[in-house]
Amino acid sequence: MSLGEGTMFFLVLVFLTSSITSAVVQTGPVLDSSYVAAVYEHNLILNPEPHVPLSRSAALQHMQRNLDIYEEQAARAAQQGAQILVFPEDGLQGFNFTRSSISGYLETIPDPQKESWNPCTEPDKYNNTEVLQRLSCMARRNNLYLVANMADMQPCPLTTDPSSSCPPDGHWQFNTNVVFRSDGLLVARYHKNNLYFEESFDTPPQPEIITFDTPFAGKFGLIICFDILFYEPTVNLVEKGVRQLIFPTAWMNQLPLLDTIQFQRAFSLGANVTLLAANLRNDRMIMTGSGIYTPFSATYHHALQGDPEAGRLLVARVPVLDPLWVRQGEAKEEGGVRSESTSSTATDSGYCLKDSCDPPPAETASSVPPSPDTFISSMMYDPFTFVLLKETEGEVNVCNGTFCCHLQYQRSPQGDSKELYALGAFSGTHTVNGRYALQVCALVRCAGLDASSCGQQVEEAESKMDFLLEGNFGTKYVYPSILANKLALEQPEHLDTSADGRVTMKHSNMTAGLVTACLYGRLYHLDNE
Repeated sequence: MSLGEGTMFFLVLVFLTSSITSAVVQTGPVLDSSYVAAVYEHNLILNPEPHVPLSRSAALQHMQRNLDIYEEQAARAAQQGAQILVFPEDGLQGFNFTRSSISGYLETIPDPQKESWNPCTEPDKYNNTEVLQRLSCMARRNNLYLVANMADMQPCPLTTDPSSSCPPDGHWQFNTNVVFRSDGLLVARYHKNNLYFEESFDTPPQPEIITFDTPFAGKFGLIICFDILFYEPTVNLVEKGVRQLIFPTAWMNQLPLLDTIQFQRAFSLGANVTLLAANLRNDRMIMTGSGIYTPFSATYHHALQGDPEAGRLLVARVPVLDPLWVRQGEAKEEGGVRSESTSSTATDSGYCLKDSCDPPPAETASSVPPSPDTFISSMMYDPFTFVLLKETEGEVNVCNGTFCCHLQYQRSPQGDSKELYALGAFSGTHTVNGRYALQVCALVRCAGLDASSCGQQVEEAESKMDFLLEGNFGTKYVYPSILANKLALEQPEHLDTSADGRVTMKHSNMTAGLVTACLYGRLYHLDNE
């Protein structure tokens, strides 16, 4: 699919410093229609005693300190031309509150779908909305769309009906995204659907599908952190045609499969969407990793152990992916010459990436017998079936039940380093810290030279790998990722999905050693079985 006139190609650019992993990777076409997005990874000023209730004035004083930093970053983003700025989940109050101890931080946020309110110009309309007012004025002062995350309190009807979701205290407390227009108008409010050990918040009675429109890029959808792993609301939004997602998060890194930037990139590629991801920076909670991702580019930041604990503003110009804008662009170039990228170019179907590379060999995972010497090892708390890569090149196959993964590889060890790699497969329901059904093919560097270390966390690798990784999936929702030494991303050379569920990822000429190559399949329909 061509993405409009004036197509241009970007060389891959990766910039690594000794202290901070921060990179821009761009491949493929960019629309004439583009906009400037910004995300801020926030070094949160925490409440040291979140279980102790604070007065409203004390809670406000705490939040104002974080808002002071937001003010500085909003001005910096505006100076760099940003039209939309995203701040992270929990960025104003922090986390680990109880239902009662967060009370001083709560504001009641009106529903923008039911009424029009500009907190900056109408500050007296509602009481106890100091944070909303300051965010609104921040958007207005800097002439940009602003997305922030905060704690919302909404009244609910107390009833004797046992099926009612109204808590005994007569109100809901929600983890909430708010969006302000460039003139300060409150235009969207979204309540997080998939909570992650959040005692202070309620799950909304029904999943919310919330979007907002902008004059510079069309439609955006709203999700928060853990939402990205589930059908509601994330995949529902994408299947409704939303191609641009806003993702405030407070994500704790989980190697080797769910590092922040690893899955942010994987979701953008697999779902064929733009993802504006803003994370917190908190080393004690292993939180870092933010980015601006499209199917063709990645601008990201991932701090490493020992880096100064500081915030990071990312700004990038990205193509508009709203389907209405894309169709308008295609209409403009009728009669012109269309240009296609030969890198990972998204098709109309979403969840399906193809290019003009040679097709994979006829021999597939289902036609190659499983390799001998398989073993079970825990990875991300799931019992993966692994097979070791014993040679510098070859072909291996591993199955977990009826689900099979296939790998062709050529490994290039660097110097005298000795590193052990393994191919793992898992098909089943993950049940630790969340319940969700998976099918995963993962090529991983083991933590040591013993097979029992395969599946453990690793951040560094020296061995480069040319490979073709393939699985026969029972789902169309497969998210591909390649994570290299010191948590740098690489863009797959070739991604292909066939009608029978076979997904192939091909890559060569790595710029750094391979940590993980993963095809992460989600079987949403089996989550509750």
